[in-house]
Amino acid sequence: MRLLVIEDEPKTVGYLKKGLEESGFVVDTARTGIDGLHLALTGDYDLLVLDVMLPGLDGWGVVEKLRVHKSTPVLFLSARDALDDRVHGLELGGDDYLVKPFAFVELLARIRTLLRRGPAREAEHLVVGDLEIDVVKRRVRRAGTRIDLTPREFSLLHLLARRRSEVLSRTQIASYVWDMNFDSDTNVVEVAVRRLRAKVDDPFTLKLIHTVRGMGYVLDIQEP
Repeated sequence: MRLLVIEDEPKTVGYLKKGLEESGFVVDTARTGIDGLHLALTGDYDLLVLDVMLPGLDGWGVVEKLRVHKSTPVLFLSARDALDDRVHGLELGGDDYLVKPFAFVELLARIRTLLRRGPAREAEHLVVGDLEIDVVKRRVRRAGTRIDLTPREFSLLHLLARRRSEVLSRTQIASYVWDMNFDSDTNVVEVAVRRLRAKVDDPFTLKLIHTVRGMGYVLDIQEP
């Protein structure tokens, strides 16, 4: 089993790496959120141990970006012990949350429990009203009519449908779909949403993609 530990405190990194390797795991480490995310996306890991307070990109941001592409189990390991923090971590896509200071035996037990569960499967088929998305074949139909999308348009629609009813800001969309930091002078998100609407919404009476002024965009069936 191969683990990735994303933690910026040198002593904690050394402690975790030594203990986990002695417990039979292969362990890679990263000291920043950006480096950790890169390894998580490009490597083949069975589980991530992720700190919240990281330089460059915090743990919240790491798991948000990771979940767009992978379902690798994530165990948050953080000194932030407020209930709101624990709930937030789990809602973002974390699988467990352990507060520092911690007992290594408990960390090990939680890791083994998560590994026994296996990775969560992402839904292969999404349905919102008469909109159907085949995630595996990357095909879209609306009211039985096939809709041809570019790879970027499909990624945008998939994101909105997977996060149905949740308002996503332009910054979030730019980060997930283009893997870029949002520039307020760039209208790339607005243009992409407009093009997607032209294919998914304009030919149909019921509109699914909605603008929430000052906040972003949401895909859902809204009552008239």
